[in-house]
Amino acid sequence: MDLLLFTIDPRWGADVVSAGAAGIVVDWERRGKARRQEGEGTQINADTPDDLSRMRAATDGRVVCRINGYGPWTADEVDDAIARGADELLLPMVRTPEEVDRTLDLVAGRCGLGILIETQGAVDQAAELAARPLSRIYVGLNDLRIDRGSRELFRPLVDGTVDEVRSHVRGQFGVGGLTLPGRGFPVSSDLLAAELVRLGTDFTFLRRSFTADMAGRDPFVEVPLLLASVAGLRRAHPGEAAGLRQEFVAAVTEAGGQVPVREPAVAAQPA
Repeated sequence: MDLLLFTIDPRWGADVVSAGAAGIVVDWERRGKARRQEGEGTQINADTPDDLSRMRAATDGRVVCRINGYGPWTADEVDDAIARGADELLLPMVRTPEEVDRTLDLVAGRCGLGILIETQGAVDQAAELAARPLSRIYVGLNDLRIDRGSRELFRPLVDGTVDEVRSHVRGQFGVGGLTLPGRGFPVSSDLLAAELVRLGTDFTFLRRSFTADMAGRDPFVEVPLLLASVAGLRRAHPGEAAGLRQEFVAAVTEAGGQVPVREPAVAAQPA
């Protein structure tokens, strides 16, 4: 499972990638975000074009730039990010396939384009979105929660929503975010990692708490341990995997109230 780190600290980012992470995400998304996430306690980054240039110079790992949601500014952002060396762009807050098609036209094959499914509209159109030539698709649980007017962050992982989206994605699929084994709140990173393995997740983000959890720790020790823990979950016996799924559902239910659960008949895989 590829790990991607949000950071604009060149030394920290280079060390985490050298330790085993797949790449860095530089985050330009901020248009309308403060209004959309008001009162939610979320993080809004203030990364700049110069930050992207610095991170590109700092690492040979994959450098991804999350631009703003589609609008009149998208053409300029696409050109600038590509000129500064982004290997891939992430388009957030997708609502229609037409937005994706227009952005693909702007990219014109010069780098990869991934999308974030984080609105109910995008969930409803997941099959059509997944048919596009995208480098990756990520289900953004926090904005999806806000779009749905919910307080339950992990509900889409237990009510069948993420399984349904996953069933349409043949390319790189991601959801959730991990931190060090033994950490994570309100659901432990270990249980979330098991859920990502169940879903056949190809990549995920190192969550905001990862940097705080790493205080005083060596990334060249901790990142390989995190990757090894995920690899161990992939080797779990089916009975053990089923038990971890039950623990995950119980933890989500305890964290967010009673959640209607639809158990998948089999582990979700691309159609």
